[in-house]
Amino acid sequence: MKPPHTAPRTARRNGALTRVTRDARPFLRARTGTVLRLAGWSLLEFVQTFLGGFGVARALDHGFLAGRPLTGLLWLAVAAVAVLPAQLATRRVFGRLADLVEPLRDGLVRRAVSRALSGALAHPAGTTARSLSQVTHQSEIARDGWAGLVLTLRSFVFTVAGAVAGLLALEPRLLLIVLPPLILGAALFLATLLPMAARQRDYLTADEAYAAHAGKAAADLRDIAAAGAADRTVAESRDLAEDQVRAARSLARWSGVRVVALAVCGRFPPLLLLLGAPWLLRNGLTPGALVGALTYLTQALAPAVQALMTMLSTVGGRLLVVLDRFTDAPPPPAEDKTGGKAEGKADDRRAPAQGPAPVAELPAVTFAYGPAAHPVLDRLCLSVAPGEHLAVVGPSGSGKSTLAAVLAGVEAPTGGAVLWHGRPVPGADATSVRVLLPQHAYVFTGSLRDNLRYLRPDASDRSIAAMIDALGLDPLLSRLGSLDAALEPDRLSQGERQLVALGRAYLAARPLTILDEATSRLDPAAETRAERAFAALPGALVVVAHRLSSARRADRILVMDGPRTRCGTSAELLRTSALYRDLAGLWEPDEEPRRKNGEPDEEPGRKNGEPDSRLHGSGVISTPPPWPV
Repeated sequence: MKPPHTAPRTARRNGALTRVTRDARPFLRARTGTVLRLAGWSLLEFVQTFLGGFGVARALDHGFLAGRPLTGLLWLAVAAVAVLPAQLATRRVFGRLADLVEPLRDGLVRRAVSRALSGALAHPAGTTARSLSQVTHQSEIARDGWAGLVLTLRSFVFTVAGAVAGLLALEPRLLLIVLPPLILGAALFLATLLPMAARQRDYLTADEAYAAHAGKAAADLRDIAAAGAADRTVAESRDLAEDQVRAARSLARWSGVRVVALAVCGRFPPLLLLLGAPWLLRNGLTPGALVGALTYLTQALAPAVQALMTMLSTVGGRLLVVLDRFTDAPPPPAEDKTGGKAEGKADDRRAPAQGPAPVAELPAVTFAYGPAAHPVLDRLCLSVAPGEHLAVVGPSGSGKSTLAAVLAGVEAPTGGAVLWHGRPVPGADATSVRVLLPQHAYVFTGSLRDNLRYLRPDASDRSIAAMIDALGLDPLLSRLGSLDAALEPDRLSQGERQLVALGRAYLAARPLTILDEATSRLDPAAETRAERAFAALPGALVVVAHRLSSARRADRILVMDGPRTRCGTSAELLRTSALYRDLAGLWEPDEEPRRKNGEPDEEPGRKNGEPDSRLHGSGVISTPPPWPV
């Protein structure tokens, strides 16, 4: 993988600086009085810095070295007393600072709230938690960063002004030695600001990408192993790690340049002054002036430059990034990656206009788990005809189980209405129309007969026997001994529980059967047998598909990607839906190739479509799903 180009990042960074500067001008212009009052109190810090070095020089030249120790002590006292007004100024500075900092935070909060409300009204489906972060966390970062930057910049300006004024008063030629390294180091440091900020963003982006990939891979280990995607996952992890390493190395290189800039500013001026001291002393510089200049460099200039550079390198970059978040345009609504409509409208235009009335209909149904939540179903139009077999596929979290619950009347839609046989879903006795089987089957302590007749207490032994033969419950019945044998749920495997629940639903034979991954713990052969048995019943069958063969057995397939959907046959979706092609690429074929070759559906080690009892105590293999469900 090639390293990312730097030109676009630099352009983005320059654009961010331009946007923030453009908005900062009117803000500062409206608070000119506050800035002037802040500068007025800071003049006392200028006086303190000036008298600090000048007093030391006069104490040596006109006092101690001239044989007048009292004069020397008086000059030292003047330098010491100058500290007191500066401390008073510090207290006043903080008062003026609040007048400059708090309006910034209030303005940012107002802007974030205004943009959030306007965006929610314009694009209700495109709202995010970005504004919440801006109002709470990012606005506080901006306030603290702005306060620290103002304090440090103010101190730097008046400290440097006081030191330069003192050097001019002592000996103007001192500036010829002191200023060049200061200017060189400052220029070198300023040159690193934009590249350093870009490298920091690159590193954070790479770190976030790797963390997100690692978390997703850890959560999907079972699916990765089942789909045979381990090599691809490792390759993606390696590429993301290399991106992070490259970003870290680039950041380290620019950090090295910044260290050099700090050394040039803080270490070179005193060193050059000491090296040039013999020449200066021979040309009229007094010893007191030399010591005073060293005092300015070590006690004022070097700490001020160090503090400013540290502030700009840490808080400055973060402040620029945060303020840019408030000034840039909000992100546009996400586009549909599956080729559907951007607003998330679903479609099901293949429903026949004539013929029997649908068993179930969703006319423009919307569902969300809260007033401000993103809709899981967004104006979904779907109809299920009598005798139709519909499969539902999609990645994890796309809303498949939510659709099953809404279609079954378990969850009430937040928009539109669910219709059964052309009428709204009844408030009671919904089981007379549909049966819903979730992934985790419910089995209670009792006899096998009672569990199977749970939804149809009057089921005859002949009906039960036909169901057992259709679904392949013979191994479980043989292991238990009889229909009246005690059934202990803890002693059943997950696959056996699902078979019992499937038998219960088969006996009920409702007009609408919904299997929400109700065969996920069965092996492919047992799943094929169960779905074909349900499809042979007169009612409609809706299956949240677990394998490629399960989807291909259906008359139609509904592909879900959150509120965006697409419906059609497998061949149609392979041409029109990029998401379906991606999902199909993750599936491993099971019995489909054997059917094409004219071989029976049974897998090796199975007889008459039944699972191999040697592989599992119950005769049902609990296999992990071969794609994210």
